[in-house]
Amino acid sequence: MDICPKCGLPKQACVCEEIAKSEQRITIELVKRRFGKYTTLIKGLGSEINVKETAKELKNELACGGTVKEGVIELQGNHKSKAKQALMKAGFPENSIITT
Repeated sequence: MDICPKCGLPKQACVCEEIAKSEQRITIELVKRRFGKYTTLIKGLGSEINVKETAKELKNELACGGTVKEGVIELQGNHKSKAKQALMKAGFPENSIITT
């Protein structure tokens, strides 16, 4: 049986990721790229959170393409309000998500 080194609980009952979600300061910003295209950037997800898995869930929820670069999720298109709703649905508290 594997034990989490942070919380001391078994891996199946580990609460580290849930605690990390409540302590994050996530910023969602819109950037205009070449040819007038928009990209939604989601920054501030900590190292305890699986950023690639979160990006995959967001891309499925918002039906868009995207990638993860240096811990920042880049979504193709203008998804500021929808991304905030999707992050709240994924378990992040509303007061920790800031849209700029």
